[in-house]
Amino acid sequence: MSDQLTLSAEARETAGKGASRALRREARVPAVVYGAGEAPLGIHVEEKALMKALHTGHFMNSVVMLTVDGKEVRTLPKDVSFHPVSDRPLHVDFLRISKHSKVTVNVPVHFINEDASPGIKRGAVLNVVRHELELVCDAAEIPDEIKVDLTGTDVGDSIHISSVILPKGAVSSITDRDFTIATLVAPSALKSSEGDTATEGEETEAE
Repeated sequence: MSDQLTLSAEARETAGKGASRALRREARVPAVVYGAGEAPLGIHVEEKALMKALHTGHFMNSVVMLTVDGKEVRTLPKDVSFHPVSDRPLHVDFLRISKHSKVTVNVPVHFINEDASPGIKRGAVLNVVRHELELVCDAAEIPDEIKVDLTGTDVGDSIHISSVILPKGAVSSITDRDFTIATLVAPSALKSSEGDTATEGEETEAE
């Protein structure tokens, strides 16, 4: 399960581009908290603390507890805007959630047991179609990653969402099709070898 992150924030008294630029000059990042039937709340957070949270690698699929003027607000990050040149964070959107809200998150895929794949042993290339899976799960049980077992997979095999074991309580947000996560593609050398073999067989039959 993803670790819970914490950020200290202050309420924004004024909005607008001018106020936002002033905050950024003070190394603060403007943000907004919305959802749960409450009015949007304008806040700002310390840029250094936000960058530290972003560098964990799982900021976007972690519960972030915001402390706003002494009050804790449970949130899920929904969007971070960055400066196109400096990559400094410009704005953050946070969604209010309850402890056991159902949330939609993108969770990274991690492939395991490559050494137990006959296809990879033969030189097949793992072609990853989806590096992340969009899942619906409990806000208190957001997984860090989804492990996809390659044991027994061979050249030409496709791995679909139906063959992946998801954590208890988590389901794919895509329910209308059995989509592909990865395929095992034959290397050019193997394709060439099999093509030559087929050609030789055809010539023998012709003779």
